[in-house]
Amino acid sequence: MNEPETSPLLDWLLKKHPETPKGRAKQWILAGRVSVHGVIMRKPHQAIADPGEALELLSRHATTLDCGPGWQIHPRVALLYLDAALAVVNKGPGLISVPAPGCDLSALSILTDFLAGNLKAQERGIAGKTLPPAYRRLQPSPVHRLDQYTSGVFCMATNSTARAHLIEQLKAHTMKREYVAYVEGRAPARRGTWRQWLRLSPDELRQQILSEEQAKLAGTEAKEAITHFEVIGEYPIAGGQRVVTKLRLRLETGRKHQIRVQAANAGLPLVGDRVYNPAFRGADPIGSRIEFPRQALHAEALTLEHPDQPGSRMSWTAELPKDLRQLETAIRAGGLPFHNS
Repeated sequence: MNEPETSPLLDWLLKKHPETPKGRAKQWILAGRVSVHGVIMRKPHQAIADPGEALELLSRHATTLDCGPGWQIHPRVALLYLDAALAVVNKGPGLISVPAPGCDLSALSILTDFLAGNLKAQERGIAGKTLPPAYRRLQPSPVHRLDQYTSGVFCMATNSTARAHLIEQLKAHTMKREYVAYVEGRAPARRGTWRQWLRLSPDELRQQILSEEQAKLAGTEAKEAITHFEVIGEYPIAGGQRVVTKLRLRLETGRKHQIRVQAANAGLPLVGDRVYNPAFRGADPIGSRIEFPRQALHAEALTLEHPDQPGSRMSWTAELPKDLRQLETAIRAGGLPFHNS
């Protein structure tokens, strides 16, 4: 039996569009505008069998950018996914999510600069690649936030319709967000749910947990916060006198500082949390605290319905950053640095 004839993708495209200059056809392929059986093909000289009608030339609108394991577009931002509806990045600790008074550099501004052509990917192999022109028109806007010192998966919309769809998913609690945290203390159960009412301070810098009665009096200022937790590791430290617990947490609601304030309220303050960990307010009964430069919290996974593809669920994960990997190594070895109060 004869093998089917194979030729470079570029040749099949030129056969289907004979009036098109070879250079332009090659650009179409490199820009992600050519698909075979619904799969984007980006290698002009890739040999394939005759695709027939399965070869399609897509519109000039941005399709999905193949980011592989992530394009490092800034020392603190890796692009995980990009199309005409949304962008997903892995944000490093210390970077704010969106611009704020007195601080313009943010994950949002970095992505905006990258799309405008003002930034190139950091890896040598990726930096030489050209971002297809269709992406230059995208205008990213925030859907949710990550605290400045929380790392991990962060989603932005790239058009207003998609943003409204994604925000509705947040309100309906259908967007799944999972975090990993390192906390001081031992959880009373292997898994459970924290459910409280929160009120944000007038300066919006701190959350307060309210009783049911206080929540009624606070009216619309009180917001319900629901977090599900699971213990995934326990590590004795200080000669077994103390414990650091590794938690996986899933947000049902998404209030500012939600995990941090609820964990502290449960007697499990986050390692390094300057706001809610009592060890950083001079009230540590043991007289020492674990030294870590930020709250030990990482947004590990995000799952949502694609705004343009009803019923299609997509997921992204971000591995622990270097500082948290080093923290866990130190915890396991029992060699954590302490500060005596």
